[in-house]
Amino acid sequence: MRALKRSDLAQLKGILNRLKLAGSFTRDEVVCAMELLQIVLDQPEQKDYLVLVAEKPQGVVGYILYGPVPVTSGNFDIYWIATDPSVQGEGFGRLLMEAAERDMCERGARMICLETSSKGSYQRTRSFYDNAGYLQESVIADFYTPGDDRITYVKRFA
Repeated sequence: MRALKRSDLAQLKGILNRLKLAGSFTRDEVVCAMELLQIVLDQPEQKDYLVLVAEKPQGVVGYILYGPVPVTSGNFDIYWIATDPSVQGEGFGRLLMEAAERDMCERGARMICLETSSKGSYQRTRSFYDNAGYLQESVIADFYTPGDDRITYVKRFA
């Protein structure tokens, strides 16, 4: 795992677009994800977003974007985690999650939160979070769109 570099953007956009084609992300989600990556690169003084990138010898295969939640004590959010569909199942998502969790713990995390959709197409994502030790703590009905609930998962430390 390593920090984000400007030269990663094209490969990460390609990964997000392949995930969009696979039904994992919408066009608007890809736009938002790219905006956040751009903020990390263009505003090095900002402290809201941190990024780790996973790569193979052939290139970038995924990333995770997370950060401390403002005006809380020891709370962090994971905003995005994405791995190229061609390497899903090879453990890169787990490695990204573990590396980010270690970093957040070193920064004083006592709680990590993340959210996802209730749609059937997100079942694999929810299973990934379950297997990573995250517990479902809340559901907001019809949050994203009517019939698409927001599910919040939490992992607590100490």
